[in-house]
Amino acid sequence: MRILIVDDEPLQRDMLSGFLKKQGYTVHEAANGTEALSQFMRQPIDLVLLDHRMPDMNGDEVLARIKAQSPLARVIMITAYGAVDTAVRVMRLGADDFLEKPIDLEALLAKIRVIEEQLFIADDVARVEETIDTEALPVRMIAASPAMRQVLSLVMRAAPSPWTVLIQGETGTGKELIARLIHLLSPRKEGPFIPLNCAAVPEGLFESELFGHEKGAFTGAANRRRGVVEQAHGGTLLLDEVGELPLAVQAKLLRTLQEKTFSRVGGEQLLPVDVRILAATNRDLKQMVAAGGFREDLYFRLNVIALDIPPLRRRKEEIPELIRFFLHKYQSPAVFDDQALAQLSKYPFPGNIRELEHVLQRTVTLARSTNIGLRDLPPEIRDYRGATSEGDLNDRLAEVERQMLIEALERHNWVQTHAAESLGISERVLRYKMERLGIEKKR
Repeated sequence: MRILIVDDEPLQRDMLSGFLKKQGYTVHEAANGTEALSQFMRQPIDLVLLDHRMPDMNGDEVLARIKAQSPLARVIMITAYGAVDTAVRVMRLGADDFLEKPIDLEALLAKIRVIEEQLFIADDVARVEETIDTEALPVRMIAASPAMRQVLSLVMRAAPSPWTVLIQGETGTGKELIARLIHLLSPRKEGPFIPLNCAAVPEGLFESELFGHEKGAFTGAANRRRGVVEQAHGGTLLLDEVGELPLAVQAKLLRTLQEKTFSRVGGEQLLPVDVRILAATNRDLKQMVAAGGFREDLYFRLNVIALDIPPLRRRKEEIPELIRFFLHKYQSPAVFDDQALAQLSKYPFPGNIRELEHVLQRTVTLARSTNIGLRDLPPEIRDYRGATSEGDLNDRLAEVERQMLIEALERHNWVQTHAAESLGISERVLRYKMERLGIEKKR
């Protein structure tokens, strides 16, 4: 990470420069605003540590010029102690964060690492989107929320590896789409991608469906049949709703994962197989292990890399973009007005993205005009007025917590230090909760 320190005090620059170099960062220095802008233009800079008070121009002006040149530039403003008004102003101008003098080096390092992780995630997401576009992959991803950007970052890093991936999330969140993306970004992309919905397989046919059978293996087995494990040889096998696997089949699947061999039902020969296993579930496999419904050793085999897909109610900022995507997909000329969009964004969508897609299909089909308003929405969405006493307790508590955090941040102009104080928590805890709940300041 390349950091530019801008401060007119040589001692301050030396202290910050020495500290950051020991942390492994590449550091550049500027003694004033003019020199800072010149360096920013000449070389790539990831983060600017910008003193607010300088002799030639103040930090506000330097920040404004940096943002005009590169709106995505990351800046931490260094202000005088107690200069709350200044801190609020620089955050509004586009600074990512601020620190008061004298600088707490550990606090500075924590802020830098948060920004560094955000830059890594942004780079991973950009690479995913570029690959999708340049290779014309048959998938499209909407990742406007921090939570989904984190998922795409994990996908980008997990895809090239040979390890099993456990994809967890509620029904309708897009688990199979994520699995297809992992396959298409992996070295196995030229091989087959075989999905198996374990919930749709009758219990007595599980073993045959997975591993195939020999002719005469059981009544009705008139011919040899390849199972999905064999069909996916050289590619990827997705076991969707993997929690539905019977215990007896789990043991055989575990052996296949460990030894990379299998045998067909009714067969005696062990056959080698080269397949990457992805598993998806909307159930809590840990609880199933504790209750004896899922093998612990298989759980650990599947859970080498875990991906948790957030429900749509925790990434509501993606709803307008998802609506545009589905309207384009179905070549619909419909346009949703602001009231309709606002009401759709309030609704919790228990069926997630799949439910949103079906709602749009119904609304566009039944509307008498291409201009979709509040009255055109289905009654359950049009009349929705917020959370009721029903629903999952954890989800309701998370939503209450989310609203409290947003209200505190807005009340303090998104200055995290003061919002955290008003809530009686530390700034670090506030940042953690914001990331977990997908809260991000709108720019």
